[in-house]
Amino acid sequence: MSMRSIPQTEFTACPSYIKVMIAGMCALIATVGFGRFSFTPLLPLMRAQAHLSVMEGGLLATSNYAGYLFGAIVASLIHDLRIKAMLYRCGLLLGVVTTLGMGLTQDPVIWSILRFFSGMASISGLLLASGLILNWLINQDHRPELGLHFAGMGLGIVATGVVVMAATPYLAWDAQWIAFGLLALALSIPAWLWMPSPRVVSKPHCQPQPDKRRGSLTFWLLNAAYTTAGVGYVVLATFIVDIVSQLPFFTKGATMVWIVVGLAAIPSAYVWDRIAGIWGSIVALILAFGLQIISVLLLMSASMAANFAAAVLYGGTFVGIVNMTLSVAGRMQPNNPARAMAQMTIGYSIAQFITPAVSGYLARESGSYASVLPFSAYVLGLGAVLLVVIQGRYSQRNL
Repeated sequence: MSMRSIPQTEFTACPSYIKVMIAGMCALIATVGFGRFSFTPLLPLMRAQAHLSVMEGGLLATSNYAGYLFGAIVASLIHDLRIKAMLYRCGLLLGVVTTLGMGLTQDPVIWSILRFFSGMASISGLLLASGLILNWLINQDHRPELGLHFAGMGLGIVATGVVVMAATPYLAWDAQWIAFGLLALALSIPAWLWMPSPRVVSKPHCQPQPDKRRGSLTFWLLNAAYTTAGVGYVVLATFIVDIVSQLPFFTKGATMVWIVVGLAAIPSAYVWDRIAGIWGSIVALILAFGLQIISVLLLMSASMAANFAAAVLYGGTFVGIVNMTLSVAGRMQPNNPARAMAQMTIGYSIAQFITPAVSGYLARESGSYASVLPFSAYVLGLGAVLLVVIQGRYSQRNL
């Protein structure tokens, strides 16, 4: 044990806990909800009105996740939280511009470019905001949990579903994209003003040296498991509305399934925080993976009840998986949690980048995005096995 000076982040302002959480939720709704998730309920509408093919739909999703991957890589290479705070605000502006732009063109090439930069912008709400908030929580002696922040993902899903359901009788697909852009602009104001800005100071700190080899292996095993979660996430997040819209009883109300996903997602991060507090984060992740596998299997059914149950299980797990995994990563590297989260997100982003293109190809061959569901279930099963290995070998219930 030795005395040394390590960098530690403090914040120049101390906004209230509620304001900081509202800032994070608004950032998530604006950049991830309106910027990314709005594509899911608008996809059937764009296929019908803008004549978007299933292959093109898959490629647009791939372009969006490619932007997310690129943004995650950039974030992982930046150590200075002040730069990340600046990029966070740039991402808010980029999210507004790219969402508005989707309604101002019908050129598939421009759509792909806009979706790429929209994916980059979503890093602001999902990754940079999470790191800034977690660091603020640690420095303000709050519990380092992001459950309330990640409720913004569920709220974003519900908002996109409600807006599309309410607006479709009156507005075409392009007008709805513009509406989402204006809503993102409004939410970016509190997301900008209430997110605390960091400054880096040095503080003497005495601590034992960790077992770097063991910790590193745990980190990368967790990263591999999180990569498989990216496959399960992206299939349903992108195509669930289009999949259920092929069923006779969902022809006119498929967006309702998306709203159910969002309603289940709103409290899920908080609930999974409580479960992780009792059983440990890895055990909680194993349970979440198992439930998400069941959701994928239920979505293969032609039953209305099974499809609604799939929506509940999916919404109730995917945000919890993101929240718990990123929180564990941040706690493993507490001096720069945003960088640890970015490193963890790269594999997740690669899965999101590859899977929609594969889905588009399979959908072109079969006529439905449902053809990728078995593949998704198998990959999630592999992730669950990796988590069991982590728990069995390390038994790190305190992660």
